[in-house]
Amino acid sequence: MAVRKKQRLADWGLNSERVLWKGKGPGVFEQELGDDLEDKLMLTTVEKAVLWAQGNSIWPDTFGLACCAIEMMSIVSSRYDIARFGAEVFRSSPRQADLLIVSGRVAHKMAAPLRQIYDQMLEPKWVIAMGACASSGGMFNNYAILQGVDKIVAVDIHVPGCPPRPEALVEGIVRLQEKIKAGVPPAYEIRGVAS
Repeated sequence: MAVRKKQRLADWGLNSERVLWKGKGPGVFEQELGDDLEDKLMLTTVEKAVLWAQGNSIWPDTFGLACCAIEMMSIVSSRYDIARFGAEVFRSSPRQADLLIVSGRVAHKMAAPLRQIYDQMLEPKWVIAMGACASSGGMFNNYAILQGVDKIVAVDIHVPGCPPRPEALVEGIVRLQEKIKAGVPPAYEIRGVAS
């Protein structure tokens, strides 16, 4: 389905006499701008600006449980430099974070503290399940390990690997930023949260 692009200033809601004059073509200013009026005038909505700001200022919460946590810690080093994506500030308080990176296997004992930290985070909040253990229990198919963190929190991005390389986590954060900027609601709004 083709979406009609806004060609004239009148399409953007400008109600001046010259713009609304019937039979009058676009002015010299509009002709110089051409078809990409929105890009050249940097017109946007408040919603798009808020989504852009949210996507470029993700503050992760530290929740490292096993070997994946070492890979998670390395993304702030100079080699991977997550700061260039606006996600450098790892927070120790869930009240200051909006991204929970669950890295490693989650034992049933840790399920309640994990859920408590998730509940203390402010909305909107996102979750990345890092590694095979956080995503599906990994090789630990037994009674002690939770078989996927999505049983207790709504997960937005799954990063595969055992353990995944830091580049994979950076890719997961970039994919999350793309979802946020596109206006995709967090997973807890789409699927709800297990209780």
